[in-house]
Amino acid sequence: MAKKRANGEGNIRKRSDGRWDGRYTAGYNADTGKRIIRNVLGKTQTEVKGKLKKAIEETAGLDMSHTGDYTVASWLHTWYELYAKPNIRLATQNRYELMMNVYAIPRIGDIKLSKLVSRDLHKLYRNLQENGRVHTTFKSGTGLSSTTVRSLHLMLHCAFERAVKERLIQRNPTDDCIVPKVRKVEMNVLSLESIKVYLEAAAQRNALPMFYLELVSGLRKGELVALLWSDVDTAHNTISVSKQYVRNPNGECVLSQPKTENSIRLVSVPQEAIDLLITEHNKHPDSPCLFPSPITGGMYHPDSVVNIHKKILKDAGLPHLKFHELRHTFATTALQNGVDVKTVSAMLGHYDAGFTLRTYTHATRQAQDAAAITMGEVMAKVI
Repeated sequence: MAKKRANGEGNIRKRSDGRWDGRYTAGYNADTGKRIIRNVLGKTQTEVKGKLKKAIEETAGLDMSHTGDYTVASWLHTWYELYAKPNIRLATQNRYELMMNVYAIPRIGDIKLSKLVSRDLHKLYRNLQENGRVHTTFKSGTGLSSTTVRSLHLMLHCAFERAVKERLIQRNPTDDCIVPKVRKVEMNVLSLESIKVYLEAAAQRNALPMFYLELVSGLRKGELVALLWSDVDTAHNTISVSKQYVRNPNGECVLSQPKTENSIRLVSVPQEAIDLLITEHNKHPDSPCLFPSPITGGMYHPDSVVNIHKKILKDAGLPHLKFHELRHTFATTALQNGVDVKTVSAMLGHYDAGFTLRTYTHATRQAQDAAAITMGEVMAKVI
């Protein structure tokens, strides 16, 4: 006969095989209203009593009618479709889908959501850092960077935090994780001498207006190719950045919103840039695109611009430099020549000047050295 326990402890009885069985009410089915019964087993009554207490504490406040429905894979897909995808830009959707379907789900997708612990995530992160890269090269190795692993961690944190709010799990397993530290990657930029050679090579390929604009504005690749002639204000020397041309998950290029709200901005450019853009537009006055592709007549595919950039570097005899590092070149050159951080941050479309300052610390050293000399001269007059 079952031994009745105090309220909240459940029922404990001894089975015919000699083991002890503790049963408790884990919740109620939302559709039928019936109790959801769970049980724990042990060799002794004391052991079962301890397990029972722990089980009741762990299920307190959870929606037990759905807790067992989800694996990590099914919950990530549910969270992504319902909560994440409608609120993020296309490029972020692509990144989330990669992190879910390539990095996370093949390794931890079969684990029950309610059973996932931080140890599982630590194993995942370590495996990715050692063998996570899909396409490997001699330089890149087989593992993912710490930056990529941290991005995955942040995505998983958001997904599991939603599960906590929906009472599917009691606590977020990412909260106990030790996340890999981001290794600072050396930033490559063009020197003033190299910029001159680079632009000369760009002119030889009839691409001077596009790459001159890039070096005086720091636009993102997708923002640059999405520009229309109507985005150019020749009277006020500004460029309106309000869209980007990027690939969707199917590999097709589409127009989308810029990276963040701060990315929608007016960027002031030199008169020389405006003059070059006017000359460029006069070559194809009927095209709405600022830089129409000579092949399609529409917007350049972003990868095509990268390929032109590589050819320019080769023609100029310059070492490899990522296209995105032209953006870094703009920021570094501006900061080193007296443009204040807040202005550079606004031109880049960063969410705050603090991020710009942290990113380009190396560039602000020169300004700090000049400030130190200035303060020394001021104090010399006082003392």
